[in-house]
Amino acid sequence: MSVVHDNGNGIADITIIGAGPAGLFGAFYAGLRELKVEIIDALDEPGGQLAALYPEKFIYDVPGYPKVISRDLVKHLVDQTMMWKPKMSLGERVQKLVRGDDSVITLTTDKGEHKTHSVLICGGVGAFTPKKLPNPEFVQYENNGLFYSVKEKSVFRGKNLLVVGGGDSAVDWALNLEDYAKHVTLIHRRDQFRALGKSVTELMNSDVEVKTFYELKTVGGVGKVQSATIFDNRTKVETTIPADAVILTLGFNVDLGPIKEWGLEMVGTRYIKVNRRQETTIPGVYAAGDISAEEGIEPLNLIATGFAQACVAVNFMYQYLNPGSKAFPGHSSEKKL
Repeated sequence: MSVVHDNGNGIADITIIGAGPAGLFGAFYAGLRELKVEIIDALDEPGGQLAALYPEKFIYDVPGYPKVISRDLVKHLVDQTMMWKPKMSLGERVQKLVRGDDSVITLTTDKGEHKTHSVLICGGVGAFTPKKLPNPEFVQYENNGLFYSVKEKSVFRGKNLLVVGGGDSAVDWALNLEDYAKHVTLIHRRDQFRALGKSVTELMNSDVEVKTFYELKTVGGVGKVQSATIFDNRTKVETTIPADAVILTLGFNVDLGPIKEWGLEMVGTRYIKVNRRQETTIPGVYAAGDISAEEGIEPLNLIATGFAQACVAVNFMYQYLNPGSKAFPGHSSEKKL
């Protein structure tokens, strides 16, 4: 099957599901290979989790940047992608994927149908909602001092801030907001952190007050958070501290949603099974980034590996679309952009 670009028949060469970092870079790379691309994403703006949850968070593991703010990385990725003017269909959730006898794949969304010769699924972790503590009194304080993500750092300027958690998000936000907040306290239920070792070392050498073996019991205040009660989970002794803002970084509940019904073979319950070409078990359908995994290999779920996987996928998708061609595209330095 040698692909002929759309002459009005509305069929894309590659349709990418997901406009996060892997999806955006995959779209750019497909443009390098002169393929007609469409991007579909359920969110109303590109960037995935970076835009929706962490727009002001620093990212440290992207080549070429010692550190870069999420929103800036998204802007650069979008600018790079739009060089080739792909079709961008935002605010659409793909519900069905059906491969026809003619090898054309039909994607049905909540707004219509999209035809394509191949699909690259870059759906990240799928739909994500923050994990919450079961305290009913917390609901009244959500966005009134109680937060599950940070979209604007200025909200925390001059505040007594409590960060709850021991992963990368907790440690990164404690460090990033140290210069904004009046005082930052971080509590974690044990003395081992899941965050990057370098970040933990920086945390321990910072002015952030770190309290291990502590958990959050409740928050208090009239109309907004004004205090937090924490307790030592070894002794059960409680302490009430002043807190104008609390950030709960307890992770996310993820759900692949309709993707689980598309007939793809899975690794566990949250990963689409791929091989080294990033091929899934449906011909013409590939996956890259946090949503994909090879059997028997622990997924790394890093932005950097997502970029590489998207690049691998697109090159082998080109070969799938053009039998007899080489997956290797030649060096980009040889191309005139």
